[in-house]
Amino acid sequence: MLAEKTKAPDFELLDENGNPRRLADYKGSPVVLYFYPKDNTPGCTTEACNFRDDYSAYSDAQVTIVGISTDSVKSHKKFKEKYALPFTLLADTDHKVCEQYGVWAEKHMMGKKYMGILRTTYLIDQDGNIVRVFEGVKPADHSQEVLQEIKKL
Repeated sequence: MLAEKTKAPDFELLDENGNPRRLADYKGSPVVLYFYPKDNTPGCTTEACNFRDDYSAYSDAQVTIVGISTDSVKSHKKFKEKYALPFTLLADTDHKVCEQYGVWAEKHMMGKKYMGILRTTYLIDQDGNIVRVFEGVKPADHSQEVLQEIKKL
C-alpha cells in the first residue's frame, strides 16, 4: 500500500472508450481513485452504484471519481452503460497500476489461493498527494465514508 502524505504515482490506462487517461490529467481537483475486483459482481456493483447515487455531492465538491479494475475496456463500457455510471473506469488488464498502488495481492476464497485486487480507495488532493487510504472497504457504506473525509479537505 502507498502511504498517506506521499505523492500518488502517475500512470496511463485506457478508459471505457479506449481513450488514454493519466492521473496527471486530473491535477487541480481532488480525486477518489478506487480499485475494485471485478465488473458486474455484487460488491463491486453496490460500490459503483453508491458512488453513482452520491455523484452530485462529489460534483458539488469538485471531486473526480475514477474506478480501476483489471477488466477490459469492453467490460468497463458495458458495466458503465448497464448501471449509468457517470464517472470514468480504467482498464488495468496487466495489473501494473494495481501493483504500483499495492492493491494486487494473494487472496483466498473457498480454500483456493489466487491473485486479485484488494478493494482499496485512495483520496488524492488537488496537488496529487495521497491524503487518505481506505483499506478493507465495505461496498455498501464506502461512498458516504469517502464523502465524510472530503469534507475535511
